[in-house]
Amino acid sequence: MFKLSEIKELIKLVDQTTVQELEIENEGSRLLIRKPGKTELVNVQTAPIQQTFHPAPTAHIAAGPAADAAQAQGQANDAPAKAEQASNLHKIVSPMVGTFYQAPSPDASPYVKIGDKVKEKSVVCIIEAMKLMNELEAEVKGEIVDILVEDGQLVEFGQPLFLVKTE
Repeated sequence: MFKLSEIKELIKLVDQTTVQELEIENEGSRLLIRKPGKTELVNVQTAPIQQTFHPAPTAHIAAGPAADAAQAQGQANDAPAKAEQASNLHKIVSPMVGTFYQAPSPDASPYVKIGDKVKEKSVVCIIEAMKLMNELEAEVKGEIVDILVEDGQLVEFGQPLFLVKTE
């Protein structure tokens, strides 16, 4: 069963992110938090569930038809190269909704930088959720080629955080 304080904290986390819906199962109880507009719907049931993730739509801003055409042409040229590159890379994704931190403290150096080598048990970042600091490990051996989020940014469940060229 979920505690009222845990439910309130989860509602607050969902409200602060672009997550539209969050489902969690704990000891046979199911919690569904859905954000239709500015109100939250909380539904607690006892039933098995599957995890779902519904990302918020992203905005597209353009400077007119010429910019749209140039952008479309650039995307068409880059698409095969990016697809090939992405297929060779492992994505380290967020296992939860929370706040992404690159370092153990504000004055410390980041766990990893672009170009750093990592092993399966290498800590790459911290995700803070419900005032708990959760260390995230690389889970693969390779080289960090991209960091996809900023320090202090709210992240969603399943959101890619790092790209790793595996060895």
